[in-house]
Amino acid sequence: MTNPAGASHDAPALPGRPCSIAAALHLVGDKWALLAIRELTLGNHRFIEIARDTGAPRDRLAARLRGLEAAGVVERQQYSEHPPRFEYHLTEAGRDLGMVLQALRSWGDRWAVDEPPVVFEHTCGHPLDAALMCRHCGAEVVPGDVHAHSGAGTDEH
Repeated sequence: MTNPAGASHDAPALPGRPCSIAAALHLVGDKWALLAIRELTLGNHRFIEIARDTGAPRDRLAARLRGLEAAGVVERQQYSEHPPRFEYHLTEAGRDLGMVLQALRSWGDRWAVDEPPVVFEHTCGHPLDAALMCRHCGAEVVPGDVHAHSGAGTDEH
């Protein structure tokens, strides 16, 4: 299988129900990976900045960035030849994780902290509140509105 960023990988053979959530978590579900993606989204591209603002141990952060690069989520870009130094940038697949981060932030603002430490605003000037919308009818999706059925990636019918 080839992802949108061009990296090729086999679909992970994960136990349990075949699920895109499990496959995505296999690639980006580590705390340090998601916090690195957060930092890249916020404009921090150098390893030292990412390490400082995530609090990640340097060895774990380096391993997560290598894994994200192999998965096609980030790409390294050289910014210095002597000594060789690189910045990390999100690929299209990485930028698409912005929606996931906003959903996690909204959940965290509601359930994990007393006061949101950062408020994100839309260009209209109002605080951003992530919501899932149906592209077909435009309605907001709420619990109970969603029904699952087997897709093309399963043997179930």
